[in-house]
Amino acid sequence: MNRFLLKGIFRDRRRSLLPVIVVAIGVFFVVFLDGFIGGMMSNMVKMSANFQTGHLKVTTRAYQENEDQKPIDLALLDVDLLTEELEEKFPEVDWNERIYFGGLLDIPDENGETKAQGPVNGTAYDFFSPNSKEAERINLQKSIVEGELIKENGEIIVSYDFAQNYGVKPGDEVTFFGSTMYGSMSFVNYTVAGIARFGTGMLDKGAVILDISDARILLDMDNAASEIFGFLPNEHYNNEQSEKVKQQFNALYADDGDEFAPVMQQLADQNMMKQMLVYVDNMSFIIVLLLMLALSVVLWNTGLLGGIRRYNEFGVRLALGESKDHIYRSLLTESLFIGIIGSVFGTSFGLLLCYYLSKNGIDYGSMMDNLSMMIDPVLRAEIHPRLFYIGFIPGVISMLIGTALAGRAIYKRKTAMLFKELD
Repeated sequence: MNRFLLKGIFRDRRRSLLPVIVVAIGVFFVVFLDGFIGGMMSNMVKMSANFQTGHLKVTTRAYQENEDQKPIDLALLDVDLLTEELEEKFPEVDWNERIYFGGLLDIPDENGETKAQGPVNGTAYDFFSPNSKEAERINLQKSIVEGELIKENGEIIVSYDFAQNYGVKPGDEVTFFGSTMYGSMSFVNYTVAGIARFGTGMLDKGAVILDISDARILLDMDNAASEIFGFLPNEHYNNEQSEKVKQQFNALYADDGDEFAPVMQQLADQNMMKQMLVYVDNMSFIIVLLLMLALSVVLWNTGLLGGIRRYNEFGVRLALGESKDHIYRSLLTESLFIGIIGSVFGTSFGLLLCYYLSKNGIDYGSMMDNLSMMIDPVLRAEIHPRLFYIGFIPGVISMLIGTALAGRAIYKRKTAMLFKELD
């Protein structure tokens, strides 16, 4: 019977082609939107983790309470011992020390006199360690628009907008003015190694980057760090794994009442990321549900039209003695096959488009010049296991619902009227 129904679907395209196309289009949008929303979410999580939160972050308790101010006077001390402890207890995590600070950058003229001064936010990364992935993690190589990466001590990288506003070029000598960890005045001369453009207003307006060894000299932070970032294997965030590591670490210092004792947070605990992740998951579910309802309505109408065209066919089958229940079940089986065929085509095209966008993306950086959010200016889709089956849920179910509603007309046929209709 199933073989007979499949032959009917492929041979009588007038009754199967339109439903297959409708299902394929609906499934295509479900798969594409799920992949696209997932890609946007992954980009946001990745950018936030790489620049602001890490998958895991260790600070002092006092620093955590005033984290928005990035207070270096509340930084972690003896970080070499703390990092060794983290690497010993959680070897699967990549731990990296960072320092955040602020100050003024003085740009001299050709006579060495001050030409301009501008406020900057500095970030110090570990670039010189053999196994460091920090430059790759913040995409520094691709962000350089002039000059080159930091290759030795005494070099800094300046953000693009700041360099344009104050006429800074690679090779220029600049002076940083700020305060140390203990509140005293600090100023050091640096050579501009390169100009970087990250594509986000938060970073491009006034950021400087230098190696953490230079920052420790500048800020009098020997063997200290503002924060220690942890990144899970393959740079892929996992909420359950992060939460487990966080709880194990915090349990070690639960009885320590010192405000400078270390405390760990995971990504979901910071910057309202937990609420954002839940919101996006809920939105994905609502989109799938709405598309399923819309498909059901469309396929109901399609089924009604198909039922009208097949009115005589149902009459003949009833006249030959076929039961109404059998006809109804055969229609549902036929709709199941149509839903599967349409879902296969829709899923395939949706995956192809998601794959293309995952490799190439859509660059909308020109629209983000004044945006102060940590968002990747290149929108990319993400291919994850759910894409391979999520389209079949609305594709098959909506086809079955549409056919089930339209097939009710079979039970309204009166056998006594069949011969009159056939005449």
